[in-house]
Amino acid sequence: MVSIDEVARHAGVSTATVSRALSGRGHVSDATRARVEASAKSLGYVVSSSASSLASGRTRNIGVLVPFLDRWFFSTVLSGIASALMRRGYDITLYNLTADHEARHEIFENFLRRQRVDGVIAISIELGDAETDRLVELGRPVIAIGGPNPRLTTLTVDDVAVARLATEHLLALGHREIAHIGASPEFDIDFHIPTHRRQGFELALADAGIPVRPALFEPADFTIEGGFRAAKQLLGKPGGRPTAIFAASDEMAIGALLAARELGYRVPEDLSVVGIDGHELGEFFRLTTVDQFPLGQGERAADAILDQLEASAAHHAPNQLPYELIVRGSTARL
Repeated sequence: MVSIDEVARHAGVSTATVSRALSGRGHVSDATRARVEASAKSLGYVVSSSASSLASGRTRNIGVLVPFLDRWFFSTVLSGIASALMRRGYDITLYNLTADHEARHEIFENFLRRQRVDGVIAISIELGDAETDRLVELGRPVIAIGGPNPRLTTLTVDDVAVARLATEHLLALGHREIAHIGASPEFDIDFHIPTHRRQGFELALADAGIPVRPALFEPADFTIEGGFRAAKQLLGKPGGRPTAIFAASDEMAIGALLAARELGYRVPEDLSVVGIDGHELGEFFRLTTVDQFPLGQGERAADAILDQLEASAAHHAPNQLPYELIVRGSTARL
């Protein structure tokens, strides 16, 4: 195994200079850094994580708290985090916060306090007061994606505004009989995102002078299958059918497209459908959506936590995440 001394001899510098050049800590000229990196590469030298941690007090590892590993949105945010961390030489440790309260307690009371991470990113998890206490006590940067927490740096999407934008798009196309696929109470957790999106939908209708009709709401579970079942309920009810559907997620919107096709409705000629998220299948299905750039959310969170580490300072002001209406072929003028 190649040692740091061999790299130093090959590059013609001291071992201390090699350490500074490869760790990024301390002043080293660009020419010297390039020479050291070239020597390390040619010799196949890899910095020892344990030695680097002992010398710097850093693990170069970020802990990520995530509620689901098998859902598209969370895996996409996670992919953005992992890519950004890798580019800057950091590893990632995942902590899956399930509905098991004992397992969740164990993560906050023990796993995170073993000081094996330099910081923590929480993806769309509403943290309780005791959990926030444990994170603050770590004395390390924490970034929370998805909702407000006055004690932590947060990256948030205005879900009311996002839903208003989607609904206003349908209204601008002349639709008045607009149905909404939202979420049933058991899925309305962690920042109440479905409730906020329903509020945005109803506010847009109110601004247009259109009364909210309970018959045009159908709950689902934020999956394609759930959206399929909900849309079949909405389109199969007796009486006037909706001319448009706003689904609170792209996966439910894709389910609605499939249901419309099975029932013989043409999209967008007979039915317009809009979703929220920016799902990777959206372009394939020609789905109009409000993209909230989940991959970019992950990258931004990773960059923010590493910037805090390098600056050795915490910032608690919330940061609004961007979103954009992407019009494709699933919506049309009535």
